[in-house]
Amino acid sequence: MLFGKFLSVSAQQQKLLAKTTDPGVRHYLQTPLPSMNTPYAEVEYLALDFETTGLNARQEAILSVGYSVIQQQRIQLSENGHHIIKVNRPISEESIVIHKITEERACRGEHIHDVMQLLLRKMAGRVLLVHYAAIEKNFLKQICKQLYGFHLPFLMVDTFALEYNYLHKTGQLIVEQQLRLSNLRKHYGLPRYHAHNAMVDAIATAELFLAQMQSRHTTACQIPLKQILL
Repeated sequence: MLFGKFLSVSAQQQKLLAKTTDPGVRHYLQTPLPSMNTPYAEVEYLALDFETTGLNARQEAILSVGYSVIQQQRIQLSENGHHIIKVNRPISEESIVIHKITEERACRGEHIHDVMQLLLRKMAGRVLLVHYAAIEKNFLKQICKQLYGFHLPFLMVDTFALEYNYLHKTGQLIVEQQLRLSNLRKHYGLPRYHAHNAMVDAIATAELFLAQMQSRHTTACQIPLKQILL
């Protein structure tokens, strides 16, 4: 969870409202996030993926943002989104090969401030859903600090962590590369998608989450949200 140890999410939202006039931030802070005891199946999720120039959120840039929405345990394809972010800096050849985003394409992208305004409205009232949270968590924290002067409180579910915790709890051996998104999708019988496109990876993560939860909790949809949060 990306909020303080001593304040509830709602208390942090109220406290931060006094520090900003930004419309997107205020909308996000004024929209209650789900209660920890809400059954996970009743929660709305925003599956989120960032493609970045590197792993260090303080030194690298976001190249693209992709997202998909889960409502009532169904992926709402009409709410998918994909945005190339304007990057005015050299992009390594390795990054271009992986993400297929050239410097020319990045220069024509959208400003991160504008994309964040849209993203905050998509995030409002929803739990973030990612695969391998270190990327999205750290880059979100960094960009919010940079744009708004403070970190926003988020609730986040990580499909990587869900699988790791399940395997560890059941005493199963974890082998190298087993927890990669593509390998987990194969394990759950999901189709192979082309990786490193932010929207495709967001949809892939949403599908994986639904498969994970259905495989373990087919008769236990009342499991509270707090049991699956980071």
